[in-house]
Amino acid sequence: MRPRALKIHRVSAELELQYSDASFRLSAEFLRVHSPSAEVQGHGPGQAVLQSGKRQVQFKDLRPQGHYAVRILFSDGHDSGIYSWPYLRELCDNHDTYWLKYLESLKTAGLSRDSGVFARG
Repeated sequence: MRPRALKIHRVSAELELQYSDASFRLSAEFLRVHSPSAEVQGHGPGQAVLQSGKRQVQFKDLRPQGHYAVRILFSDGHDSGIYSWPYLRELCDNHDTYWLKYLESLKTAGLSRDSGVFARG
């Protein structure tokens, strides 16, 4: 399902997605660590690379990819994630579950949301 509108909120570093049935706001950090790119997801099952240190990442730009997706360019240089409309809606609908799983993965790996910081435990 394609959103009716996309709007970057630069101060809060959130992307607002407006659909006919709902509106969502996803942080740049959340979208960055859930990028569909091979750099993040890997090239096959079990090859995903846990992203850490992305708390301060910002949006640089959004670029339409035909009628099926948007490419998001981030302040850390990541620009290869092409977010299809169905994938974006999945991220919206499952935000809380995905976010908690991400935070738990960071904790387990001893990593932090902050750049250059390792969690203590």
